[in-house]
Amino acid sequence: MGGRMTRQRRSVTGTLAGCQDFVSARELYDLLLKSDQTIGLTTVYRALRDLETDGRVDVVRDETNGRLYRLRPADGHRHYLMCRACGSSRPVDSDIVEEWAGRIAADTGFAAVEHIVELTGVCADCLPRTAGPRPHRDEGEEPRCHWDLAPGSPNPVRDCAS
Repeated sequence: MGGRMTRQRRSVTGTLAGCQDFVSARELYDLLLKSDQTIGLTTVYRALRDLETDGRVDVVRDETNGRLYRLRPADGHRHYLMCRACGSSRPVDSDIVEEWAGRIAADTGFAAVEHIVELTGVCADCLPRTAGPRPHRDEGEEPRCHWDLAPGSPNPVRDCAS
């Protein structure tokens, strides 16, 4: 990661690793404070910027164009389908997108081609009960992050630490 690996940067990476879904820098900061970590919001932003530069996080935009972060799996970049209601996400098979982007680069002679694919919807857990039965969660399956009110904040944040 850019810069040296400080205690704060290890805390940011460790807390982000515990988040199953994408989180904003502010949500991550709140989670760090909740776990009694001493860190500044600026340090969280700096660590996330370094993780992004190093290709260690995937970044998506939320409905207000804010950046959300998730540690990138060891096998590389992924695309995600995100729920517009609760923010949960799941990786999707995107080999065809990667092949298409590679073909476009080769056909045009462009180098270092980057792409953004945003897929959003409403997950089964957020659909109204009248829309049909909700899928059950298999035993041993990790629970999704849930929404909590941060202390002193009127806005809910995803709690990925539980």
